[in-house]
Amino acid sequence: MRHIEAFLDWGGTKKDVICLALSGIALLVSIFGLLPLPFDAAWVAIVLCGVPIILEAVVGLVTAFDIKADVLVSLALIASVIIGEDFAAGEVAFIMQLGALLEDLTVARARAGIERLVRLTPRTARVLAADGEHIVPAEQVKKGDILRVLPGETIAVDGVIISGQTSVDQSVMTGESLPVDKAAGDGVSSGTVNRFGSFDMEATRVGEDSSIQRMVRLVQSADAGKAKIVGLADRWATWIVVIALTAAAGTWMVTGEVIRAVTILVVFCPCALVLATPTAIMAAIGNATRHGFLVREGDALERLAGVRLFAFDKTGTITTGELHIAAVEAWGGVTGEEELLELAAAAERLSEHPLGRAIVTGYAERTGRVAPEPGSFAMLPGRGVEARVGGRCVLAGNATLLSERGVDTAACALPGEKYTAEGCTVTYIAVDGTAAGLIALSDTMRPEAGGMIGELRACGVEPVLLTGDHESAARSMAARAGISRFRASCLPEDKLAFIDERQSSGEPVCMIGDGINDAPALKRACVGIAMGGIGSDIAVDAADIALVGDELRELPHLLRLSRRMMLTIKCNLSFSMLLNFVAIVLAMTGALEPVVGALVHNAGSVLVIINSAFLLKWRQRR
Repeated sequence: MRHIEAFLDWGGTKKDVICLALSGIALLVSIFGLLPLPFDAAWVAIVLCGVPIILEAVVGLVTAFDIKADVLVSLALIASVIIGEDFAAGEVAFIMQLGALLEDLTVARARAGIERLVRLTPRTARVLAADGEHIVPAEQVKKGDILRVLPGETIAVDGVIISGQTSVDQSVMTGESLPVDKAAGDGVSSGTVNRFGSFDMEATRVGEDSSIQRMVRLVQSADAGKAKIVGLADRWATWIVVIALTAAAGTWMVTGEVIRAVTILVVFCPCALVLATPTAIMAAIGNATRHGFLVREGDALERLAGVRLFAFDKTGTITTGELHIAAVEAWGGVTGEEELLELAAAAERLSEHPLGRAIVTGYAERTGRVAPEPGSFAMLPGRGVEARVGGRCVLAGNATLLSERGVDTAACALPGEKYTAEGCTVTYIAVDGTAAGLIALSDTMRPEAGGMIGELRACGVEPVLLTGDHESAARSMAARAGISRFRASCLPEDKLAFIDERQSSGEPVCMIGDGINDAPALKRACVGIAMGGIGSDIAVDAADIALVGDELRELPHLLRLSRRMMLTIKCNLSFSMLLNFVAIVLAMTGALEPVVGALVHNAGSVLVIINSAFLLKWRQRR
């Protein structure tokens, strides 16, 4: 059995091309009698193209009693040879293999698009040790190793820069078109390219845990065979084999003409039916990849076509997850807004809290200057920070901090409530024991979110926002994004309950999220889509589809593509069934001979593959 399987796998596509070329030449020699051979040249096509089909049918029957198209094709080949129709047998084998080659090329083209997007991990890494630099295979890098990356090199593993400055091309992972500046403390991902400066880094995720390997695993799992509709086509194929054998036997008994029975076997082979679904799915997966999606299984696209509700997480999905300064207010005559921001940025300069870092970053963006160094600094967990800036005592934090230090917070109440109601996070500032003002920080909505929501509505689906944020923040962001329904203060189990509620009422849900807390919902939803660029590993693993570049604007295209794919599959199946039944009627009446029948049948298979291939570059015109 191993020898048979080895023969079937030998050479792959190159073998198929060589065999088809030789078989095509042999069939031309046979039909035109170009060479005086002691045997019919069609036997070259029978041996090169037909024998592998017969062997595959035997393997399937013996190992799994798998009755598929190759069983009927084998019967047609053998019957044609028995009645002396060598050319018909060779032609059937040749066109069957041609159809199979076209299918392989369609699938290969789709997979090639995926592989271009996620490039392979580099084979080597430059490891620093006590005795100097060593070039080692990338798979031998261990967590904690110190690596040096030179300009132009691809980063082998995930890690954190410990020294040096550079710019990194992260397009393979995030889709960003411009290199991103990196310095000590910044994280870098495997598969990305170091463009300019050299740097040293500490490996944090290696081998199968690295970002690029995770993406490669998503590619490898893109398997059209998992779709439910593929199984349906296979079951139909089995029944068609039985019907074809019955029709052939009945026609032979009634007419006494074995050639009609053989023609029925030739034309009723369900190859086009079997090819109809997987070629469409793989072509659609290739299309989705070109637009930044990694589809883990074809079944996800089938299920997405029936979705009627899109549930979005907020932070990191509808928004970028990056805080920015929404407003600065100063009061009490202690200081002006510009000076207040400078004092706050100086006080927060040494803070590692996200709010403090956002204030420091916002100050630099607004003024083009680096915040001054504080004279002293103290982190107050759960409250804020205390620092001396230019001889002045500055408090930056929540209202509790100011109250604990004896600062009158009466002036803070109304402005703070106003910004909180708008979904902002407020940091209060006190200078020398007096409330001086506040800084409101807000998450940044993705610029494409509003347009994407509008397009989804035009496709007939309803968006809903599910977030762990408080109600005012959820309401504000939902309104800005154009989403009318939302649920706030959602724990993971709340998101899960909402999805169960909707799906139990017959409303399939597509969940889009990025965090660990979204993983249960991504898993439970009819379709889960994870933000692959910034999403957590657990979220990506739980989802059916990963959005590599986090470009939400392509979600409507993915939805429309899934519906187009299902339409293509239905057209392919309908055409295949119609062609088979028309051909069998013509074969019963004697209107089709085996040679013409083979051409008609296999032309149908080729048309199905070509129709599916159109999905590779399909995009609905607006």
